[in-house]
Amino acid sequence: MWKPITEIEILVKILKTETDLNGELWNFWQLIKINPEKWTEPDYGSEGGGFWVVGICGKKVIWFNDIEDGFNISDYNEYGKIEGYYCNQDELRWTVTHLFDLIKFGGDAIEQAGPPQSIKE
Repeated sequence: MWKPITEIEILVKILKTETDLNGELWNFWQLIKINPEKWTEPDYGSEGGGFWVVGICGKKVIWFNDIEDGFNISDYNEYGKIEGYYCNQDELRWTVTHLFDLIKFGGDAIEQAGPPQSIKE
């Protein structure tokens, strides 16, 4: 049975990533990272008490989907509320790189896996 990731477990994931970041990505991460906070997400976040947000940049957040075991980028309009559920299974390093590239090259979030879809027979 699924159980939500703890704050200690999310901090361990962050620390492991920080040992791999360097140069521009390290500097960028230092600017956007926050102490992990549980944010709400209306579609799938209620059962686990929300999802851990670990970085904020403008109107985008980096958060950990512990249902799918991966980091994602979503928009937010109100602090504390994730807009848009995604189920990527990305490592934090990849997600930081994606957000950095969005800023560097423009555009929108890439390689986002959307919420579950019902199967029609």
